Amino acid sequence: MKLVVLEKVSLGNDIDISFFEEFGDVTYYDTTTSEQVAERVKDAEIIIANKAPLNESTLAGAKNLKLISETATGYNNVDLEYCKSRGIKVTNAVGYSTPVVAQHTFAMALYLLEKLPAYDSYVKNGEYEKCPIFTCFEPYFTELEGKTWGIVGLGNIGRKVAEIAKVFGCHVIYYSASGNNNTIDYERVSFDELLEQSDILSLHCPLTDRTQKLMNAQAFDKMKETAILINVARGPVVDEQDLYDALTQGKIAAAGLDVLVQEPIAASNPLGKIKDSTKLIITPHMAWGSHEARLRCAREAYENIKAFCLGKERNIVV
Repeated sequence: MKLVVLEKVSLGNDIDISFFEEFGDVTYYDTTTSEQVAERVKDAEIIIANKAPLNESTLAGAKNLKLISETATGYNNVDLEYCKSRGIKVTNAVGYSTPVVAQHTFAMALYLLEKLPAYDSYVKNGEYEKCPIFTCFEPYFTELEGKTWGIVGLGNIGRKVAEIAKVFGCHVIYYSASGNNNTIDYERVSFDELLEQSDILSLHCPLTDRTQKLMNAQAFDKMKETAILINVARGPVVDEQDLYDALTQGKIAAAGLDVLVQEPIAASNPLGKIKDSTKLIITPHMAWGSHEARLRCAREAYENIKAFCLGKERNIVV
């Protein structure tokens, strides 16, 4: 079979994905622009992709295409209706990033809660050498124990975060954006109650019509001034201008973001103006990207292809 890997670099250069060659002749591309897709996939029977647009305009010439194996959980880059009309199967990778996204959630929360950038700078700029006592605890910081941790999106990642938050001694509450989650493991609250009660609020929900700009000026107005927002979901769940206003006006204390509306970050993004790392930390959509998680992701794509070749269904989207 002929396989094409369109975005090898999205899995990292430290990951060996030569196992895809078990299925046939593999052509690897580090990156692929939308303009390059059609030419690169025209002879492919299987496409392994992440963000490259796969739709009628890019796939029309790929007459032998049978399967698209996504190296991601999301598949917004694929025109599912077109693939269905062509009988092209689409699979995605599920569950590979849960441990590390939960880990990154707490890395950002603790970084902001304990104001670590200020203390790191205090030592490195020589101020600690001049300190008359052995310690420094300004700016003042607080503990996670006893705090209320609010969650939007109680799926695999949200549940993992809830479990860890409980170990830290937090009271966990959640809001179901879909309205379909009725778990009794944690306290379900209304959105307003979530905003009003949360000391830490982390977002783990998919991007839908209901969650688009869920966190906006009206939401920030209802939050505690001491609250910390963490977004490891999707960028458009947060209105970035409204978050900028909330942070600069002191409506909330801090925010940690791993996702943005436009990635890489746009020069026009107002959040880029905030240089105080005790108030805002932005990481470049890497929460999912530990070595182990990327390897699991690639192996998930491999297992999906293997199942397809054996005539079995695994992680089929269409």
